[in-house]
Amino acid sequence: MPKVNPAIESFARIMVIGIGGSGKNAVNHMINSKVRGVSFICMNTDTQDLHHSLAEKKIHIGKNLTKGLGSGMNPEIGKKAAEETKSEIQDVIKGADMIFIACGMGGGTGTGASPIVARVAKEQGILTVAVVTKPFFFEGNQRMKIAEKGIDDLSKEVDGIIIIPNDKLIQTADKNTNFKDAFASCDNVLRQAVEGISDLITTPGIINVDFADIKAVMSDAGSALMGIGCASGEKRAEKAALQAINSPLLEVSINGAKGVLFAVSGGDDITIHEIQEAAKIITESIDKDAKVIFGTIKDEKLKRGELKVTVIATSFMNEMPRKNLFSAVNQTLLKEENAAAAKKEIHNTISSNIGNNDFSKKTDKKRETIEEIIVEDETEDWSAVPAFLRRKKN
Repeated sequence: MPKVNPAIESFARIMVIGIGGSGKNAVNHMINSKVRGVSFICMNTDTQDLHHSLAEKKIHIGKNLTKGLGSGMNPEIGKKAAEETKSEIQDVIKGADMIFIACGMGGGTGTGASPIVARVAKEQGILTVAVVTKPFFFEGNQRMKIAEKGIDDLSKEVDGIIIIPNDKLIQTADKNTNFKDAFASCDNVLRQAVEGISDLITTPGIINVDFADIKAVMSDAGSALMGIGCASGEKRAEKAALQAINSPLLEVSINGAKGVLFAVSGGDDITIHEIQEAAKIITESIDKDAKVIFGTIKDEKLKRGELKVTVIATSFMNEMPRKNLFSAVNQTLLKEENAAAAKKEIHNTISSNIGNNDFSKKTDKKRETIEEIIVEDETEDWSAVPAFLRRKKN
């Protein structure tokens, strides 16, 4: 009977594809962090930026279309560039079992090309997960609208998507954090996702987790949460589990997840009670009928006494983004604009119908009703905005 070599025959082939400038930065960060067991590819319309990629395979997309220049914040150019280079993309991803697509949303190349790359991967039956960033609030409405449309288009083509709003970098970084380190923490979300899944697949477990389990949880999953927590000492399982499910950079929480895979890794000293503690924290907020897969892994790479919890959560019942400072301000400003427009409309209508007694009575009544609604809108969620950003209400 022939021997099975798990290193050759069983382990899934994972690729990370960085698209555009942000995708290239994320891939470079992973290569510099020495993530192993993964193939790296970079794609860009901009040849100058592509030259700085550390990936073993670089694809210049849209050679004839852009002549080596970028896409100028035009997703349509990014889309056409990927379509022009479709056959090369098909060849380079052939044989992959899982692909991570990394890009920044709101520009041209990443936003436009990523759905095309994802579609090509899905057509080959490859499990496809995207890790994308959303623009800063201060980058303006136009870039945010481009990003949201891009996320919507990409979501239709991938199995799972992890969204990182750049505004979360401001919320989580202290005042002395430099720009480069702030973005490194963002790139770490991708690194942890890839490294975590790679480790789950390649490290034999006491209760084993393999690629089939990952596929069962992540196939056609929608929004996804991927987290890793490490802790030692007292209550290490509890601390590691909380750290794994509470990444401050992600847009979704574990609440209502219908698919959950978690693994507890450590030395021979892992106890059944620690596994139970971690499981309780991870599963207490998920859907009561969720599909839950768990494993325990002996990981010799961990420090002595250290315990690691890896969590993948998907298929959220209510895919509502977490509130943050900037979204609260945005909503409040929008409500104020709507309120002002409504008041102006009432004033114009009354002015043009002066003298009509029946109309005036009806309008007075309507005005009272609308202004009540406006007052409710102005007060709603006001507490979510910090005091220094609140405007004095008339």
